[in-house]
Amino acid sequence: MSDDEYDLDSGPDPAEYAATSPEPPEQEDGTDPVHAVGIGPGNSEYLVPRGERAIREADVVVGFETVVEFVGDLTDADLLTCGYRDEAAALTEFADRVTAGERGTAVLMGDPNHSGYQFVGKVERAVDEATDGGVDLRVVPGISSLQVAASYGRTPMEDTTFVTLHKSGDLAADLARLRQDVGERHLLVLPRPFDWMPGDIAANLLKHGGQVDDTALVLERLTHDDQSITRTTLGALAEHAGGSGPEETPFSDLSVLAVRR
Repeated sequence: MSDDEYDLDSGPDPAEYAATSPEPPEQEDGTDPVHAVGIGPGNSEYLVPRGERAIREADVVVGFETVVEFVGDLTDADLLTCGYRDEAAALTEFADRVTAGERGTAVLMGDPNHSGYQFVGKVERAVDEATDGGVDLRVVPGISSLQVAASYGRTPMEDTTFVTLHKSGDLAADLARLRQDVGERHLLVLPRPFDWMPGDIAANLLKHGGQVDDTALVLERLTHDDQSITRTTLGALAEHAGGSGPEETPFSDLSVLAVRR
């Protein structure tokens, strides 16, 4: 699998591959599935026991370096770390080892069901191609920073619109959902570093029905020792719009934006 096979502006989006159908029933031949584990926000107290077991019992673990470093001490597995540039090579090696009979676990920050499906889809496709569909992938949900943010913001999920902008490709449909619901429902947003940060989102919402005095919270590095919560308004937040790099925003790339209705 090469990076060139996915053009996220024109498709196919690997998230669609992961969401093509429900997970199949458990395999009856005793084949160990590959696990895609949400490790939580980075604080080990938020790693669920089932996910920890899948990591501990794996022969090989794959994930982005910033994710793997949180769980490396939990396992004796070989750790395949990657960034965006060498992601395809790492997943090919991971899939080859699964094909050879090793137990494989992919790790993702937070919960794979919150902005993780692009990576889940890439893992699943690599394994499917290497094993001719002979090994299933099982998603192990985790605690997401979204859940923690909802607690701090007192934004019940049933009254909230969640949108992730933390992905590659076209964001038009996601931004349209935010514009439609601003003022009517609470909003929880995962910004995209660094072109769609909290200030940029606030400025966009103000152009489409948001009010300058709407309450907004920027919640950074949740559950970590250096977590911070900025309580502000859409109007004040919009003053930070327009940047394209880390030096042009006061907020971390590990941020959640909550906008109360």
